[in-house]
Amino acid sequence: MSNNRRDFLRMSAFAAAGLSLPFKGKSAGVLDMFAAKKLPAFGLQLWTVKEDMTADAKGTLKKVASYGYKQIESFEGSKGMFWGMDHKEYKKYMDDLGMKIISSHCNIEKDFERKAAEAAAIGMKYLICPYKGPQKSIDNFKKFAEEFNKSGEICKKNGIRFAYHNHDYSFKPIDGQVPQDVMMDNTDKDLVDFEMDIYWVVAAGIDPLTYFKKYPNRFRLCHVKDQMKTAKGHESCHLGKGIIDFKKILKAGTESGLKYYVVEQEAFTGTNPLESAEVDAAYLQSFSM
Repeated sequence: MSNNRRDFLRMSAFAAAGLSLPFKGKSAGVLDMFAAKKLPAFGLQLWTVKEDMTADAKGTLKKVASYGYKQIESFEGSKGMFWGMDHKEYKKYMDDLGMKIISSHCNIEKDFERKAAEAAAIGMKYLICPYKGPQKSIDNFKKFAEEFNKSGEICKKNGIRFAYHNHDYSFKPIDGQVPQDVMMDNTDKDLVDFEMDIYWVVAAGIDPLTYFKKYPNRFRLCHVKDQMKTAKGHESCHLGKGIIDFKKILKAGTESGLKYYVVEQEAFTGTNPLESAEVDAAYLQSFSM
């Protein structure tokens, strides 16, 4: 008997068994195996609502929680990662709202030991380098890898993790080498993870699945951000309104080790940041892989 025939008969038997089971709620028994999977949780990168956070951090976080976000990724603005609050005060406020701060982008070149200790004290999972910028020499990216390993050691000592967040520039070859690959190949997987900004990978003309396959279990976080093609190249749009196939990408990413799914909405003409955050939350609440 051929493998295809055997597989067909086995799947038919599973389906028949499932149809014989009583239904309770939305699914039952073996049929759950065939059900589309929801995201376990999703978060918001506060850069999305940065002006609102600057004006009223607590009020903005309360609105964000009401949209259905359970996780927050902060960034280090003029008021710091904790928006003018002590790190423990910030955690308590997040607890009261039913949200968790899982990560933050930050300046890794200043007071990083303190930042790692404070992040660990309130149960954060990651500190992330958000940007290094385009470089003229591939050797600079090798130096970044060394810096990331050192930052990873500091994070590991404090019981958290370190990651780097990409833009499109790291996928543009220099001296015959791809900077993203150089950074990933020269960082210790036990110390350094990566946050894939899906928008920027696609903008660079790269299929995200290629990197999930090439570097399994290295991308632990991602930015969920859509794009539309325009005469100018590419621009942001609300989730589900653009060209990015999140169903395929997030499914493959999850199978390759993704754990955190973070909305980052870039502003575009005619939009309000808080309204955009609400629209994107609604999309992910109904999303399945």
